[in-house]
Amino acid sequence: MSENVSHRFDRLPATDGEREIEGRPTREEILAFWTERFGVPSETFEAYTFWERGNGKIWAFAGELESPVDIEALGLSFMRTRQEHWKPTTEAVQRFGSRADRNVVRLDRAAAERFLAGEDQRLAWDGDWGYLIVTHDIAGGPEPIGVGLYVHGELRSQIPKGRRRDFSGE
Repeated sequence: MSENVSHRFDRLPATDGEREIEGRPTREEILAFWTERFGVPSETFEAYTFWERGNGKIWAFAGELESPVDIEALGLSFMRTRQEHWKPTTEAVQRFGSRADRNVVRLDRAAAERFLAGEDQRLAWDGDWGYLIVTHDIAGGPEPIGVGLYVHGELRSQIPKGRRRDFSGE
């Protein structure tokens, strides 16, 4: 197995030394990304295996399977890696983002509603540029609602079009 097949799930190698396909991320790199970028402890993902389907589409699966697997979906769409900057999915941030302690921005209700509607907005942020975990207080505490891209003083909503919500009529 030395090539990426777009319709097949291949388990990520554990380390660089086990990599057979050039450009394919390793489990070690995925864990390092979540730890370094967001402060999510690597133990958070102990029960998960990581799989690539297509070019850089990473999925997390709570279990073990033989690799490769020729099916439509496997677990949770987790992140995109074969681009300049790795990007977590909304699903991954909503599932694991509560463990993050860095590059997290907390929005008030009005800003959260604009974010969920897919609107970009000016935001004062003194942290890193790039992808952020966006939270809003729900039931007394911060809950991750999605991924934002922060550049040039602007928070750009990365909420997928099919999941956006318009709160203006409420």
